[in-house]
Amino acid sequence: MLEFFIFQDAKKGVLFIDFPPVLQLQLKRFEYDFMRDAMVKINDRYEFPLQLDLDRENGKYLSPDADRSVRNLYTLHSVLVHSGGVHGGHYYAFIRPTLSDQWYKFDDERVTKEDVKRALEEQYGGEEELPPTNPGFNNTPFKFTKYSNAYMLVYIRESDKDKIICNVDEKDIAEHLRIRLKKEQEEKEDKRRYKAQAHLYTIIKVARDEDLAEQIGRDIYFDLVDHDKVRSFRVQKQTSFMAFKEEIAKEFGIPIQLQRFWIWAKRQNHTYRPNRPLLPQEEAQTVGQLREVSNKTHTAELRLFLEVEFGPDLHPIAPPDKSKDDILLFFKLYDPEKGELRYVGRLFLKSSSKPIEILRKLNQMAGFDPDEEIELYEEIKFEPCVMCEHLDKRTSFRLSQIEDGDIICFQKSPPLESEQECRYPDVPSFLEYVHNRQIVRFRALDRPKEDAFCLELSKQHSYDEVVERVARKIGLDDPSKIRLTPHNCYSQQPKPQPIKYRGVEHLSDMLVHYNQTSDILYYEVLDIPLPELQGLKNLKVAFHHATKDEVVIHNIRLPKQSTVGDVINELKTKVELSHPNAELRLLEVFYHKIYKIFAPNEKIENINDQYWTLRAEEIPEEEKNLGPNDRLIHVYHFTKESAQNQMQVQNFGEPFFLVIHEGETLAEVKERIQRKLQVPDEEFSKWKFAFLSLGRPEYLVDTDTVFNRFQRRDVYGAWEQYLGLEHSDNAPKRAYSVNQNRHTYEKPVKIYN
Repeated sequence: MLEFFIFQDAKKGVLFIDFPPVLQLQLKRFEYDFMRDAMVKINDRYEFPLQLDLDRENGKYLSPDADRSVRNLYTLHSVLVHSGGVHGGHYYAFIRPTLSDQWYKFDDERVTKEDVKRALEEQYGGEEELPPTNPGFNNTPFKFTKYSNAYMLVYIRESDKDKIICNVDEKDIAEHLRIRLKKEQEEKEDKRRYKAQAHLYTIIKVARDEDLAEQIGRDIYFDLVDHDKVRSFRVQKQTSFMAFKEEIAKEFGIPIQLQRFWIWAKRQNHTYRPNRPLLPQEEAQTVGQLREVSNKTHTAELRLFLEVEFGPDLHPIAPPDKSKDDILLFFKLYDPEKGELRYVGRLFLKSSSKPIEILRKLNQMAGFDPDEEIELYEEIKFEPCVMCEHLDKRTSFRLSQIEDGDIICFQKSPPLESEQECRYPDVPSFLEYVHNRQIVRFRALDRPKEDAFCLELSKQHSYDEVVERVARKIGLDDPSKIRLTPHNCYSQQPKPQPIKYRGVEHLSDMLVHYNQTSDILYYEVLDIPLPELQGLKNLKVAFHHATKDEVVIHNIRLPKQSTVGDVINELKTKVELSHPNAELRLLEVFYHKIYKIFAPNEKIENINDQYWTLRAEEIPEEEKNLGPNDRLIHVYHFTKESAQNQMQVQNFGEPFFLVIHEGETLAEVKERIQRKLQVPDEEFSKWKFAFLSLGRPEYLVDTDTVFNRFQRRDVYGAWEQYLGLEHSDNAPKRAYSVNQNRHTYEKPVKIYN
């Protein structure tokens, strides 16, 4: 809709006060395509010179305040190339380090000599033609798009090259940079040595009860520990495990004879639990041997759980003997009122015993009364979905298939009447919530760059639950008036289409964009409920007044089965007409061209106003009475721009229709156009007029008969041929009053709802 905006005495462009000694140019090979709703790579041909003169055409790029004594002549130093598409590829560079004639290709660790043709011409992009397979025959040449092309260019100003292309001594580097570079070099060397000696070492991760208590309910909720956040030891593989235990004794203050280490194992359900204690013969091995035996994943890590038992005086004691009937279980406590989960300890139990036999012990661990009624659950898995099952207190652990490393979660038995008071009254519902919870940043649709508020939701929340939470947050009584729009991860903008009422099942569906997941949703408050609105078609229609110098945008809302005629009738109740019997028409305008005149009986349901402008205007009287020798032609404003060493036509402003008569010369047509657009003589005298067919202008002179150029009678599709008005694309000077100088190719805009 930018064509409807206008600025008083404004000129679009950029002028530079000066240029840098080193000029880096980004060729914008990647951009967001709104039509495809995706990022695309531009592989078009773009030529660049070996020498770039930015003083050309009398310094047209420089501002009047620029220093004209500096010669802005640049020489190409390097070309960064991207090979591939938008979703992947490879970067390499062509560089001539001393600006000599010799170019070098830097492709990762490989450096080769290249000629100037390879460094420049072959990186322009565009299409390449394969040689004919059968020379001598009239083969049609095969062309294909080149996916390797210049991405960035570096130019060096000729007058500064001796200062830039020179030897650098240590004294030329600032002291703080020398210190930083030395430190980086030392760190690099340390990393090199570390990497070179990595095969000689094993990383041992030791988890303890303290880690479980610190992490469960804060960093993690499932399983027992995050191994990246526990104490790590780098130990030579030849070190005996007993020597490692001595290091543990010094680090944690636990005597060797009181330490018992368990090996972690990954189960088939993707959980990770302590599996068994190390055997005496394993502890007699070296660290390297133990890692090879215990670690089936062949990683450099050895993960262990350090079991330490404490007596009544809180001093460490020897761990109890473990028979085949003994199992080590870990316990988490859930508080439904606070919605909190925490680790409360572990117990050695007989596999043949029953949960009911340890209830008093669990109450003691939780700080409850000894006879408090509690419920027990086994945490089984959490991927791809949570599995947490109620544990029968009167069934033995063996029959319930409870084994070493299993996790039992417990809580107070909730009274029946209080179940609705807590959002997550039991362990399974809480773990389900944790697994699916999602912090969503909500933004008002009219302020798409600002977070308005955040809500903690569940990925499993239904459409109704999400809009209800949003409505509650903003104090809206009717959630059905909330309309949500998803986020486009590529453009970082709202998607063009909002979410339909109950159009998705869950929050997770709202946040997915292709293979990415977003945490942003846009919201807007409608004046009517969304289900009702979805039965209507909303169109933005720009009404061009016949005599006033303005455009008014109206939002027309009608039932989807309505016609264009209904839109026109609705508009007549909203707009000011030049006379009571004026007839209106609806046009489709795209990139400053008229593509279609809508028939009054056409249904509006499939009309798209997202990318095309819908324009309504009065039908001029002269168009209603076309004679057999009259033509209705398209008239567009255009300017010519240089792109990739070719002149291209660029349309701008407001297109319009014009009736031409048989035998009418260009001079006569120009007079009517000037009168229609109210352009001053001084400006109009600079305009050129051309017949354009498929983008190619053929310039006309005053004596040419315009009618002879336009042989097509149909208006539909006639945008392929039009009368072009070539002039500068500048905002008009408001030296005259509005009525004296009505530039219909650029009008101020008003937006009405």
